[in-house]
Amino acid sequence: MRRQTHKRKTLLKNFTDRVKAVLPEHIKPEHVDIWFQDESRIGQQGSLTRVWHEKGKRPRIIRQQQFEYAYIFGAVCLRTGTTAALVMPSVNKEAMLLHLRQISKETPKAGMLWW
Repeated sequence: MRRQTHKRKTLLKNFTDRVKAVLPEHIKPEHVDIWFQDESRIGQQGSLTRVWHEKGKRPRIIRQQQFEYAYIFGAVCLRTGTTAALVMPSVNKEAMLLHLRQISKETPKAGMLWW
């Protein structure tokens, strides 16, 4: 897969201008904390193992049949170093709203920007 480094560089180069364009006039850009957020699934999937069998054969079977996982929501404010994280059993609207509320508690009411 080809990386889109040109688009990324253009986005980063114009990021400050884009933020200023969406801010109301009464809010100064230096009073706004920008958070970066991501979510990921983690888990343990069964691995292969060998079992006793007749001579000359080494069959493989799955050692653990079930697959258990969780979802991690995480966010960081680069200016302040403040973080917010949440571990949930599934991803849905309610889980994301809970995570956004958690971020809101960590951010002063005067400066929020959802990107």
